[in-house]
Amino acid sequence: MPIYNKLVRDQIPDVITKTGKEFSTRILPEDEYIVELKKKLSEELQEYNDAKTDEEAVEELADILELLHAAVKIHGSSVEELEEVRKSKAKKRGDFEQRIFLIEVED
Repeated sequence: MPIYNKLVRDQIPDVITKTGKEFSTRILPEDEYIVELKKKLSEELQEYNDAKTDEEAVEELADILELLHAAVKIHGSSVEELEEVRKSKAKKRGDFEQRIFLIEVED
């Protein structure tokens, strides 16, 4: 039996049950959940980096977005507040639309 030891989406146990396979899970306490959420975000970011097609990239970005939704909650915030912070930073410092690549700054 393969061992995964990783955070999965809430419906995954139901999906596995429908296959008739045996499995085990546990509910993480908050401190472990935070650690595993960060690991999962890193995993999904790597999968985004490895994506070969636009379709694969969008799939991985959707996973990252879902993890961001979960992460803001553990930090006592919301997606709406996250979006406000994003907008504020974009207004003060800009966004990434112009593809500017900084090479160096004189000391």
